[in-house]
Amino acid sequence: MSDQINLRRLHLSPTLNPLVESQMIRTSRRLVRSGRGQDLLDPTTGEIHGVATIHQIEERDDAEFVKVFAAGVAASYELSKTAQRVFQVVLDQYQRTPMSRGYADHVNLLWFGEGIEGRDVGMSEKTFQRGLKELMIKRFIAPKDGVSFWTNPALFFKGDRVMFVKEYRRRRTTDDQAQREELEAAGRLRIGELA
Repeated sequence: MSDQINLRRLHLSPTLNPLVESQMIRTSRRLVRSGRGQDLLDPTTGEIHGVATIHQIEERDDAEFVKVFAAGVAASYELSKTAQRVFQVVLDQYQRTPMSRGYADHVNLLWFGEGIEGRDVGMSEKTFQRGLKELMIKRFIAPKDGVSFWTNPALFFKGDRVMFVKEYRRRRTTDDQAQREELEAAGRLRIGELA
């Protein structure tokens, strides 16, 4: 890539920044897009925020996709190690569940023998139950009947893509707060306070 640029014969752009528009670059394993998102309005405060965006797209095979999905969800919800393992088991069982009307809204978790439906899941029933409780507390699943659990459709799906969005915000300093109070005192109230 760098051998395509001749530093002695650069195309100059003295009046227009060519990088203002969104960019897209393909690396060896992913597609990376970057750009400046539209300004967002916070409806609770009336503040306008500018957003810079970097979006990566990676292709994975089926097994790797499920592992990446489970790891991303587990990290987002701060699941314990036990709950992570149980989530992987429940996700695997969900993938085995036949769809009806285009989706599967529940999963059967019948424990007998060494695991779910007799399949060894690499943990004891007590450990499985501890992880299951955490998944219920964090609203991944909800009891349907004695062996079936409703699944959260945002966390269980049979699609071919998933997007994890991680937003970083700057912490406000005391100077920011003082400036905000000064604006409010001058009569420029936030939209949420006008009502």
